[in-house]
Amino acid sequence: MSRVRTPARSIHPARTEMVRGIGPWSGLVLAVVVGVGMYAAAPTWQGRWVAVSDVLREYGIVFGVPLALAVGCWQGGRERRRGFGELVTTLPRSTLRRLLLAAAPAALWPAAGYLAAAAGSLLATWPYVSGGRPYPSLVLADAVAIASAGVLGFVAGRLTPWRLTAPLLALAAYITLISTYSDDPRLWLNPATLHDYFWDRPVWWFGPAAMVWTGGLAAALLALAARRRAVAVLPLAAACTAAVVLVQTGNGLWRADPAASRLVCDDGTPQVCVSAVDKALLPDVSAALAGLNGKLRGVPGAPARWVSGPGAPGTGMYWLGGTRVTELGVTSTPPPPGDVELPSPYEAAVRGRIADPAAYANSAVAWLFSETCRDGDFELPGFERASDIHSAVHQWLAPVPDFASYEGMAGAQGQLKRLQAMDAAQGRAYLTRYLAGDAVPGCDPAEVPVP
Repeated sequence: MSRVRTPARSIHPARTEMVRGIGPWSGLVLAVVVGVGMYAAAPTWQGRWVAVSDVLREYGIVFGVPLALAVGCWQGGRERRRGFGELVTTLPRSTLRRLLLAAAPAALWPAAGYLAAAAGSLLATWPYVSGGRPYPSLVLADAVAIASAGVLGFVAGRLTPWRLTAPLLALAAYITLISTYSDDPRLWLNPATLHDYFWDRPVWWFGPAAMVWTGGLAAALLALAARRRAVAVLPLAAACTAAVVLVQTGNGLWRADPAASRLVCDDGTPQVCVSAVDKALLPDVSAALAGLNGKLRGVPGAPARWVSGPGAPGTGMYWLGGTRVTELGVTSTPPPPGDVELPSPYEAAVRGRIADPAAYANSAVAWLFSETCRDGDFELPGFERASDIHSAVHQWLAPVPDFASYEGMAGAQGQLKRLQAMDAAQGRAYLTRYLAGDAVPGCDPAEVPVP
């Protein structure tokens, strides 16, 4: 009895293209590179949605675009390097369909690797964020930019199948991507361009417009490579329109977010206030400053409120006709008397906790008494003594364990012993005199009271 053989199932060419070659490896490499980079930089982004989007863009675009370009270029020059050009033209598929099939691994695998690393980073941010929401459209825009780079590299590889084209193209792309240190609005066409502030949010159409810009340009070039000029018109027009909108809007693509910059305060004295994006850190900040606030409470000239964020007095703002104008472009009335700037708790935090509360409190004291001295102030008589007193006061108000190991602290140690020997009333009296004088290291040593 004869057996009827079942015909073997044919493997779709798309599956063959996607699972073989360097495509899968490029996705794996990019996922590992971005993942390792994000893990190493976790303290700089783990706690703010805007920060994780920025750092993801920095690693994903700067490494992903050159990688995708190189992979696409190698893939695009494969036919001519192997001498299959004339054979491929005899296949029944259309040229555009064949190019789409061949370019898919270079476009999709690096984008998939980036998305995998991005998903892990967003999940790692979730437990430590203080509210708000992530910006998935920006992550998708980055993935589209990486996929588009794979298509652009593929077209370049078909035009120039030289083996060194891929690494040279990747190097040129890397140099171009990192050259974003200018205020030219055309830089927003560069997918690696970053913004500067944590208290803002992107306009809702920023991500979609960026996708149309990079994706439309790649689609148009692929259609032109397939000699389908009519097909290329629509994506090219869409890409040009999106480019004009991005350039015309410029820095307006990011706008101040009042919900993120509003102050959240505790009920202590002096009061501690942080911006809403850092409200999860407020209990830690209050605890870190508890000892310092206990010594400052009720002392004339002491801070009434510690303020962190865009509403804080100090750097990052200027005055215009009695109105405060911050770097964000947000105007407000002058801050209440007694407000002092607090160091960013976000920069001192690791995974949602202040990493070193003692060092943070000590830095708050340093900020409280910091000012720029004039030329020649350091040569005034008594500068060394005044400097020792300032160091001793800092350590007395907010002690750090390793103070004794600091170089040149012998004089400050003597002043610190005098401060520590005071009782509560004497300490308050000295702080009153200290805050009433010129409490700036070396700027007017004659006004620094001796303990």
